[in-house]
Amino acid sequence: TLLWETLGKQFVEYEQVAPFLIPEEQQRRLLEFLPLFLKAWEQSAGVIVFPNIQLLASEVSKLLTKEIKRNLNGKPAEEARLALEQLLKQKGEAGDGYLLLKSVYLLSQTDLRTMWNIIGSGLPAALMQCLYLFFTVPLKKTSDDRETSEDDVQTQEMLVKIMLNMYKEEQGIEELLAADKLQSLIIATSSLWDQCSHSWKVPTGCVLRTISKAQTKNSIVYLQAVDCIKIAVQNLFTLADTLPACDVCEAASIVLCFVKGSYPVSSALLTEFENNDGYQLLLKILLRCEGLQQNEGDPYLDEILDMLTCLTTCGKTELKVSGNIVHPQLPHFDFEWTQSSGMTVKNLQPFQVLQSIFQRSNDQHLCERILSAIGTIWAWDRVNFFLLEWTLQPINQFTDIIHFKPHPVQVQFFRLVESIVLDLSYVPHEILKKVQYLIKENIVPFCTLTALRCLLSMTQKDLLFSDIFRDSGLLGLLLALLRKEAKILRKSAGTHLPNPKEGAEKELNVVMLKMVAALTARSVRNTVVLKDYGMVPYIKIFLDDECYRSATLSILEQLSVINYEEYMSIIIGALCSSTQWELHLKLDLLKSLLRILESPKSHSAFRTCSGFNGLLSLLSDMEGALQDPPSGQWAAVGQNSILELVFYALQGITAALHLDPVNSTFFQRSGLFEKMAEDLGSLGCFWSEGKRQISVCLEKTRTFAEFLDAAFCSSEPLPEWLKNCIWILSFLDHMVQGTFHQESFKERKPEMGEEARDDQEATQAQEEHPVAFKRPGNKLPASAYVLWGHPEEKLEMRDCTIVHPGAVCVMVRLLPKLYKEGYAQLSQEIQCALVDHIQSLVKSEKSRQVMCESGLLSAVLTSCQDAFCSDSHPLHLPLTRVFEKLASQAVEPHVLR
Repeated sequence: TLLWETLGKQFVEYEQVAPFLIPEEQQRRLLEFLPLFLKAWEQSAGVIVFPNIQLLASEVSKLLTKEIKRNLNGKPAEEARLALEQLLKQKGEAGDGYLLLKSVYLLSQTDLRTMWNIIGSGLPAALMQCLYLFFTVPLKKTSDDRETSEDDVQTQEMLVKIMLNMYKEEQGIEELLAADKLQSLIIATSSLWDQCSHSWKVPTGCVLRTISKAQTKNSIVYLQAVDCIKIAVQNLFTLADTLPACDVCEAASIVLCFVKGSYPVSSALLTEFENNDGYQLLLKILLRCEGLQQNEGDPYLDEILDMLTCLTTCGKTELKVSGNIVHPQLPHFDFEWTQSSGMTVKNLQPFQVLQSIFQRSNDQHLCERILSAIGTIWAWDRVNFFLLEWTLQPINQFTDIIHFKPHPVQVQFFRLVESIVLDLSYVPHEILKKVQYLIKENIVPFCTLTALRCLLSMTQKDLLFSDIFRDSGLLGLLLALLRKEAKILRKSAGTHLPNPKEGAEKELNVVMLKMVAALTARSVRNTVVLKDYGMVPYIKIFLDDECYRSATLSILEQLSVINYEEYMSIIIGALCSSTQWELHLKLDLLKSLLRILESPKSHSAFRTCSGFNGLLSLLSDMEGALQDPPSGQWAAVGQNSILELVFYALQGITAALHLDPVNSTFFQRSGLFEKMAEDLGSLGCFWSEGKRQISVCLEKTRTFAEFLDAAFCSSEPLPEWLKNCIWILSFLDHMVQGTFHQESFKERKPEMGEEARDDQEATQAQEEHPVAFKRPGNKLPASAYVLWGHPEEKLEMRDCTIVHPGAVCVMVRLLPKLYKEGYAQLSQEIQCALVDHIQSLVKSEKSRQVMCESGLLSAVLTSCQDAFCSDSHPLHLPLTRVFEKLASQAVEPHVLR
C-alpha cells in the first residue's frame, strides 16, 4: 500500500508539470515511471491500487500509439514489420516499447472506464495495422533464427489480449475503422492463408472472430462499401482448389463469422454472401473435407456446420407451407398447438447445403454432423420438422440412400426417425413406407436390422402402430420371412452343420420375432392374422434357440388369448420333448406357463392337454439329480438349478389347482398326489432303500420352523441332502396353503427379461427379508424366498387353512424317506419335527375332515408301518395321535377299517 501511495504522489507531480514540459521530457518521465508501476504490480500480486488509473491508461496508450506510428511511418511492409518486432521485443532491461505494451496489457484488464480511455487513444487502429503486418508479412528466416522464443510468445499473447479486450466493445470497433485495415485483413485471410505468417494464423482468427461478434451498423456499412465479403468469397473459391481442406475451412470460417455475426444488426452482409454464391462455396469446401483424419480440421469444420445451421433461422419472413396431415395419428398429436418459438426455419438455402452434403458424401463424420444439425433444428422448434419435410423432404429422401452410409450413420439416422414419433408425437406415414420398403429389399442386413429396431421402438410406444404396420403389410412380410427362416432351422436341426445364421443375420431374426411379438401384444386381430397365416407350427420351431426364445414365448402367450388349448399343447409338448439337460428351456417354458395360468380360463386347457402329467414327468426325469454328492452329468448342472426347476414345476401345478375344483378333483382322483410323492422321493435327497431305520434316543428336538431357519438362514452346518429335503418340504408346505404361486405372480413383470426380473425381485426380497439371504450360494428366484417370510416365526402358531390337502399326504409319504445312514439321530429329529408340524395342520375339526376326505389316513398307515408296529419308534406316539385325530372324523366304518 505504501508503494502505491508513493507512486500515486509521483504521478500527481507528473500531472502538474506535464503541461509545461516539452513532449520529449514528458515521454522520458512517463517511461521512468512505468518500471516502478510494474514493480508495484508484481509485489501486490496483480492488484492495482492507483487513484488516477484512467489518466495513466490514456497517457500510456497514447505514447504506445505514437511509437507504433513512428516505427511504421513511410516504411515498406517488411521493414515496418521488422521495426515493430524490435519496438515490442523485450530487451535486457526491457525496451521502451515493451514497457508500454506490458503496462497497457495490465491496464486493459482493470475496468470498463479504463478500457474506454485506452480505446480513445487511437490504439485500436494502430494495433490493427500491427496485426495486418504480422499476419501478411512473414519474416524471412536467417541462419540466426530459432524457434519462437518464450519472450516472443509472451509479447504476442499480450498484444492479442489487448486487442480482444478492445474489440469486444462497440467503441473499439468504431475506432478500429479509422485504420482502414479491417477489410484488408479479412480479405488477406481469404487470399494469403498459405503465404501468411504461420505463428499468427490462430491469433488473427481469434481477433477477427471477436470483432465479428461486436459488429456495428457503421462497421457493416464499411465492409459492404468495399465489397469485402464478395471479394473474400471469390478468393476462397480459388483457395478451395489448391489448399488442404482443413486450411480452407479455417479461412472460410472467419469470413462466415462476419456474415452470421452481422445478421442481428443488418442482413446486408448475408445478402452479399448469398448473391455471390457463398453457399456454393461452402458446399465445395465441405465436400472436400471427405476423408479427413479424425480431429484434423474438426474445430473449423464443425464451426462452419454450426453457423450454417444457425443461418437457417436468418430470414425476413416466416415460411408459409401447408402440408397434408395423413391419418391415423397418435391421439395426443395436435399440429395447431405447435406455436412458433422464434427459432423457426426462415432460410432454406443453408439447409440445402447440409442436405446436399449428406446426399453426396459417405464420410462418417460429415454425415453424423449433418444429422446432428437436423436434430438441433428440430429441437429449436418442433414446427421446423414440418417446415423442412413439407418443402425439401430431407428425411424422406435420406431414407432412399441410407443403406449406402457407414453403419454408425445408419444408427444415428434411424434414431432421428424414431424421435419424430417419440418426441414430436407424429406418425410420418410416407417415411415409414420407405423404411418398410428398405426392410423388404434387405440390401444391407445391418441397415435392415437398424431400421426394424426403429419400427420396434415405435410399436412399443403405442398400440396404434399395431394397426398401421398390419395394414401396411409389414406384419405379413415379417411372417413370410420368419416362415422361411424356420424352415431353414428345421432342416439344420439335429445335424452337425454350422449354424446357417450368425451375426447380424441372426440378430435380424431376433428383432423380427420381437417385432411380431410387439405387433401381436394386446392385438387379437393381429394374433388372428398370425394364426390364419398358418404360422403357429413355424413359430414354435424358434423355441429351441435361446436367442429367439423370449420373443417366441411372447408370441405364443398372445396366441393363448384366442386359443388356450393350442398354447398349452405347444408348451406342454415342448416340456415333455425337451431333453433331460435342457434346464434353461424348461425353466423358460415353465415361467411362460405360469404367466398364462394366472387366468382361470386357462386351467381347463391345461388339464385337457395333460399339463399335470407333463409337469410331473419333469420331476420323474430328474431321478437322482439331488444326490449328495452329485453324480454323473447332474454334477455339472448345479443343485440350485435343479431346485429351481422343482420349484417352478410345483408352482405350475399349484397355479393350475388354484380355485379350480374341477382340476383339484381330477388331480386327487387320478392319484397324482401319490405320483408327486413318488417323483419327489426319487430326486436323490430322500432315502429310497428298503432297510429298516435304526431307532435312536433323541438327545435334543427342534421344531420344523427351527429346521427351516437352520437350512435357509443360519450358519449352522446341515448336510446338503437334508437342506434339499427341507427346501422341497417347504415348497409343499406352502402348496398346502394354496399360496405357493401367488407371491411369484405378484412380483412378476412379463415385459422384463427373466434374468433382470429375478435380479429385481431378489433385491426387493432381500430388503424385505434380509435374514432369508444369509445362506451362501442360494440362487432361487426372489419369489421363492418371499414365501417363507421370517422362518423364525413358529409355524405351529399359524392358524393354517388347508387349500390342497393332497400336499399334506405327499409330505406324509415323504416322512419315512427323511433318513440317511450315518445320520440316524438327525434323521429322526427332522422326522419328529415334520410329524409335529403335520399335527399342527390338523388341529381344527374342519381341517381334519378335509384331510380325512383326501386320504391322509391311508397315507399315514401305508407310509409309516414301521412306526406303528414298534412302540419304541420315536414316531410311534406322535403318529398315533395324528391317526386318532383323523380317525375321530372317519364316521364311516369302512373308512376306519
